[in-house]
Amino acid sequence: MSHVFPRHCHTQPPIAVGGEGVFLIDSEGKRYLDGSGGAAVSCLGHGDKEVTEAIKAQLDRLAFAHTGFLTSEPAEALADLLIEHAPGDLDRVYFVSGGSEATEAAIKLARQYWVEKGQPQRSRLIARRQSYHGNTIGALSAGGNEWRRQQFGPLLLDVSHIAPCYEYRERGEDETAEEYGLRAANALRDEIERLGPDTVMAFMAEPVVGATSGAVPPAPGYFRRIRQICDEYGILLILDEVMCGMGRTGTLFACEQDGIAPDILCIAKGLGAGYQPIGAMLCSKEIYDAIAQGSGFFQHGHTYIGHPVATAAGLAVVRAILDRDLLVQVQRKGRALQSALESRFGQHPHVGDIRGRGLFRGIELVADRASKAPFDPSLRIAARLKKAAFVRGLICYPMSGTIDGKHGDHVLLAPPFIISDAEMGMLVDRLADAVEEVLGHGG
Repeated sequence: MSHVFPRHCHTQPPIAVGGEGVFLIDSEGKRYLDGSGGAAVSCLGHGDKEVTEAIKAQLDRLAFAHTGFLTSEPAEALADLLIEHAPGDLDRVYFVSGGSEATEAAIKLARQYWVEKGQPQRSRLIARRQSYHGNTIGALSAGGNEWRRQQFGPLLLDVSHIAPCYEYRERGEDETAEEYGLRAANALRDEIERLGPDTVMAFMAEPVVGATSGAVPPAPGYFRRIRQICDEYGILLILDEVMCGMGRTGTLFACEQDGIAPDILCIAKGLGAGYQPIGAMLCSKEIYDAIAQGSGFFQHGHTYIGHPVATAAGLAVVRAILDRDLLVQVQRKGRALQSALESRFGQHPHVGDIRGRGLFRGIELVADRASKAPFDPSLRIAARLKKAAFVRGLICYPMSGTIDGKHGDHVLLAPPFIISDAEMGMLVDRLADAVEEVLGHGG
């Protein structure tokens, strides 16, 4: 009888006792290929000696120092390393313990920035439908996934949600990809005008949408236009790279591939690679200076921000990503994974789209390819596929509600950056077997 409050009360998950490379091992010795890195977390795989040794060494020196009194060497070093490689004029790093904390901090910083600037009327946040920014009240308010929001609706903040950039579903037959990207981006301009430009403080978006839609990349030019609109109206751009950042899409920061830089950027998951709970919010020098030259105090904080052991782990992880040339490998392996998925599923009657960047790939499942009609939600396709894959020793990330929070199903894949070609083949084979069990043979 467990006293742990699980994610789902009607299942008892196996007990994980070990990890080795891309595999997790349970108490009965069964090995699971971690095809989604948990939730796009385990970018270095399991059992990385350099990272675990860095954690042990830090514990021998210092476990904890509250940032209300002291900073620490690993926190300073990790902040320096992140800013050295960050896009644009991002200049300061605020460490937290995870993605929801990072996005929550970003929303609060955006608000305080405008208060410090003498524009307290700017309080409105714009985000996108089918986005996910975390599970705290502020982060959940920013997120646009109705399934996650529904029962908490009375508690949520008033956040505007515009259409996502979702080319597979939203691009018109007579539009080029670039034309669609421009049209999708201009929805932000329209919403700013509707709300009143002087009431809007920020726009928040994921460069590549993760959990809710399954590795949906932006259409060409979308984020360049978004950046232009933010600059035109003087509002802040917050990018949520909690899932898609830290090398997952093939560059350390996902937005690099779109040729833009945000005013505030959120990272987590791959920053600690699962070895410690850590996230971070990066902000521009202008935003930091507004606080520093104003009240001098960001009215926010948690007990474990800037934790020495967590930042030591993050420092070892980011150094590993950079020093081992893993970004180049993610690009190569990402292309190989896309090719393997297209080869195996490209003609499957129930696979509508195969998409993503780097080792961040999504497969959208449909009842009919021609019409793109989704399966009836009552069929529970995603849940059944997750179970079928798990029985076969594959951890992947199927989700339902892809289209609107209720309809649509997809599978998200985010394997460790260290995955070998043979292990990639094993991943695709096991996924194909699970798909065949749930949906039938693809021909």
